[in-house]
Amino acid sequence: MNGRLIAIGDIHGCHAEFAELVDRLALASEDRLILLGDLVNRGPDSLKVLDLARRLKATALLGNHELRLLKYRRSGDRKCLKEHDLDTVENLRPEDWTYLEKMRLTFEDPTLGTVFVHGGFLPDQPWQAQPAEVVTRIQVIDRSGKPAKRADAPDAPAWAERWNGPPFVVYGHTPRPEIHQLKWSVGIDTGCVLGGHLTALELPEKRFIQVKARQRYTP
Repeated sequence: MNGRLIAIGDIHGCHAEFAELVDRLALASEDRLILLGDLVNRGPDSLKVLDLARRLKATALLGNHELRLLKYRRSGDRKCLKEHDLDTVENLRPEDWTYLEKMRLTFEDPTLGTVFVHGGFLPDQPWQAQPAEVVTRIQVIDRSGKPAKRADAPDAPAWAERWNGPPFVVYGHTPRPEIHQLKWSVGIDTGCVLGGHLTALELPEKRFIQVKARQRYTP
């Protein structure tokens, strides 16, 4: 396959930026597009993001936001949801739920030695065996060796700092002002919904393409 493999970080309902980035990418029929999860919530138009993702035949990975919505869908327990999830739940159409249900945990390209995931992995376990609760949510590794959010363990090391590969991992979920490049990983959530940028990584060239957020959409 001679096309590009292109990953896009967390979109979070930022349809205008997503559409602009897609235009700049000038996708060809042989290109493959991987969306790194958290397509929905927080931003202005989750439904338009899902519509565009379907039109592009993108491979969408499961993010922690989609995981919460699906848990609610399956259980009916509103404790699964956060306040900003409610509008999304009320507006999702049957085809949207179908799309969320088909989201994959990971995507591997063995020829590139690269795995794509929303959040990341624990470094001391086979990545293929790690569950959704870990790979969609991990940001740091706490003192007990368990996955945690940065907010809950602010002094803990990022999982990527402990990841020595292979494979090389492309991930989102942890928003930063800049692309976070290490030897065995790259984080491309550059906080579009927070007023930052929406970032794409083009492989095998390892080229980054970014568009600036129109505004800050969420506190």
